[in-house]
Amino acid sequence: MTSSLAEPAPIVACTISRDVQNFDLLIEDMEAELGEKWGDLTFRDALPFFGQPEARGLEFVAVALDAEDEDELGLVGEIISTAKQKRIRVILIAQDVGPTALHQLLRLGADDFCPYPLPEGALHEAIQRIRSAASAPPVILEDGTVQGGLAAQTQFANTGNREGVVLPIHGLAGGVGASNFAVNLAWELAIVADDEDESKRPRVCLLDFDLQYGSVATYLDLSRRETVYEMLSDTATMDAEVFTGAMQVHGEKLHVLTAPSDMLPLDIVTPEDIERVIAMARRLFDFVVIDMPSTVVPWTETVLSASQIYFSLLELDMRSAQNTLRFVRALKAEDLPHDRLRFVLNRAPKFTDLSGKTRVKRMSESLDIKIELQLPDGSLQVTEANDHGLPLAEGAAKNPLRKEIAKLAASMHALTLSEAVAAE
Repeated sequence: MTSSLAEPAPIVACTISRDVQNFDLLIEDMEAELGEKWGDLTFRDALPFFGQPEARGLEFVAVALDAEDEDELGLVGEIISTAKQKRIRVILIAQDVGPTALHQLLRLGADDFCPYPLPEGALHEAIQRIRSAASAPPVILEDGTVQGGLAAQTQFANTGNREGVVLPIHGLAGGVGASNFAVNLAWELAIVADDEDESKRPRVCLLDFDLQYGSVATYLDLSRRETVYEMLSDTATMDAEVFTGAMQVHGEKLHVLTAPSDMLPLDIVTPEDIERVIAMARRLFDFVVIDMPSTVVPWTETVLSASQIYFSLLELDMRSAQNTLRFVRALKAEDLPHDRLRFVLNRAPKFTDLSGKTRVKRMSESLDIKIELQLPDGSLQVTEANDHGLPLAEGAAKNPLRKEIAKLAASMHALTLSEAVAAE
């Protein structure tokens, strides 16, 4: 005899927030994806729930927070860490959360990220990605351990245990200083903890993806190696040894993958090649800075999707304004995550230049963008440092441009970074 009462559907996911009613779009999307097979928890209830038998059946949790929750980052971080220990996947959903706080939480192991308000289909795609990762075959690492999930998508073994932050730099017009910004940001990140314990210093790599006119090698006085092309031409068999063997080290701190020695077509690498390279870099380094070509190529989408912050450099001129408008329009037309763009104005007007400040404001309003960082003109010292193959910190430490980039690097070096590196 069977019961006439239907058993309640098992809970396969939960939202975790201060108050889920503050995220009505998330409620709608969860209902659309899971029907009644999800629940909601407050931050205070989450940790006790993870110790209950019901938590063993969770496929994922969606941790949602806004600016008011930044005072609770310690608790939210503990929730993410505990979920990962319980092998529960984490989708981080954030609204108006600062980049340092966001970076801190991503470093703790969130599997995916969605901005709020949720773009149409964003939660569905995030769920599909983590399900795809869960069903991928495991990877046997060189030390004999088995690693599944997201690592399995890379299709190669490595011994890295980091989950580095990906920071591409894209110049929206020629000569706006994107490569110089990439080189100096990478170097400042590499030396940001110089006054601390050597073991706590973050590992940083710089990838020059401008395969034709990449100038990172020139700016850091490095040679261009044939091994770079060899590695890029066969990423399917690439492992950690091959990847690091193609790199060079500047100042014993910054690992650099230069552009190949010969000028190559930008489509010589596929999106899958770029995805493998970035995945490997993330597992070996804490910060992955990428110097992008100004041209949009088939794998630009791959880099954008892998990034946490996508720096877009422009200047206060008409060509930059027009290119910015076209770039944003193209991303929106393809429904790509344009919300990851962070616009940086290079050679910005001085503080006393009121007319220039007005032009910046007018440009921002007309393009409907937010210019979040304004870099001063480093003048002739920048050119001299580049010609000598030195970062500004070594060639012109007191340069105002160098000071601004150093401040940015320090702000991105989250408090949990040193703890995570030490734990590893």
